[in-house]
Amino acid sequence: MLEWRNWSGSVVARPASIVRPRNEHELASAVRNAARVRATGAGHSFMPLCETDGTLVALDAMEGDLAVAPDRQTVDTPAGWSLKRLTERLWSEGLSLANQGDVNPQSLAGALATGTHGTGRELGSLSTLAEGFRLMLADGAVVDCDRRACPELFEAQRLSLGLLGIALRARVRVIPALHLEERIERVPLDAVLERLDELAGATRHMEFFLFPYADSVMLKTLHPCGEGGDPGEDGGDELFRACCEFAAAVPRSIPIMQRTLTRLWKPSVRSGPAWRIFPSERDVRFEEMEYEIPAEAAVAALRDALKRVRARRMPLAFPFEFRLVAADDIWLSPFHAGPCASISVHQYAGMPWQASFAELEAVFRAHGGRPHWAKRHGLTAEDVLALYPRATDFGRVRQAFDPEGKFMNGHMRQLFGFSA
Repeated sequence: MLEWRNWSGSVVARPASIVRPRNEHELASAVRNAARVRATGAGHSFMPLCETDGTLVALDAMEGDLAVAPDRQTVDTPAGWSLKRLTERLWSEGLSLANQGDVNPQSLAGALATGTHGTGRELGSLSTLAEGFRLMLADGAVVDCDRRACPELFEAQRLSLGLLGIALRARVRVIPALHLEERIERVPLDAVLERLDELAGATRHMEFFLFPYADSVMLKTLHPCGEGGDPGEDGGDELFRACCEFAAAVPRSIPIMQRTLTRLWKPSVRSGPAWRIFPSERDVRFEEMEYEIPAEAAVAALRDALKRVRARRMPLAFPFEFRLVAADDIWLSPFHAGPCASISVHQYAGMPWQASFAELEAVFRAHGGRPHWAKRHGLTAEDVLALYPRATDFGRVRQAFDPEGKFMNGHMRQLFGFSA
């Protein structure tokens, strides 16, 4: 029996077949002959987005190359490429993405389909960079869509969760090659929260990591700079892995361990090509929940979450991550309602997470939060309709292009059953 697991190991699928087509003809044959289809990239979703007992499609072997537009404002690229492959290839053309998240193994298609983002008050999610798509529909037909051709399909596809078809290629906006300087320093939490607007306005990219039992943060800022040196390779963090393993064995050690690790954080500065500076190595595996909180409620939401963790002595071994994301107009985007702060809660993959995440999800929902679609959440179809004013428009387009629900799975039906 075939088995597929996501990156953290918590999502398991047993598809009838796993296919890696090399071209559109092979993919069309697989799609036409399947009753149910889901596509997968690097498996960095913590929700069962890729789970299926039908056909699981991986696009990493598809033929095709990057095409740079004459004005060098956009590129047309295979959607199955990883962000690492795409950004390295862009660099060879003297180009960069305007922003990236903190890891880069994900496929471009998956990042766009789930609203993956980096940080920066004036910068939106990667989905906001999309200008067009080439899709394979449920019957194996291929369609191109953008703001002029099939505009409703394009609007829904900008963040689609893979419900409309399989993205073959994507046209995305790019910028001239960007060099960045990264600075990391330890700062008291209260000082950062009191100066949050000032820090956000003074930096292109700002985020911080905070152990929930500590009172200082690791503040990370990225600034455009001149050509820098080689940023080197991030070899991972074996000390942190050892701490997580000890925390799993002795959960009561977590508070003092986190305060100790925070004191051990050292300031650092490095610079180099943006595609090398944006991502970090994440070799200690974890489970994650992330909520996008309206900017005006973000500080209160973070403080309430920390208060809940400490009052309940939740055994969370990993730090929180706090980022900023600009508003957008994408139908299913959690940033549709306005600019947000993104608060991510992580747990070491070897430790329980369900109870802690459920309690903190209630805190974030109380502050108007919406979850990242690919990270742990408990939304229902009723929640989707309540949180997303354009959900019915998305459902109408989904039903029109996949009336038999070939691209649905059990999880998708729980969220979008209203469109069946």
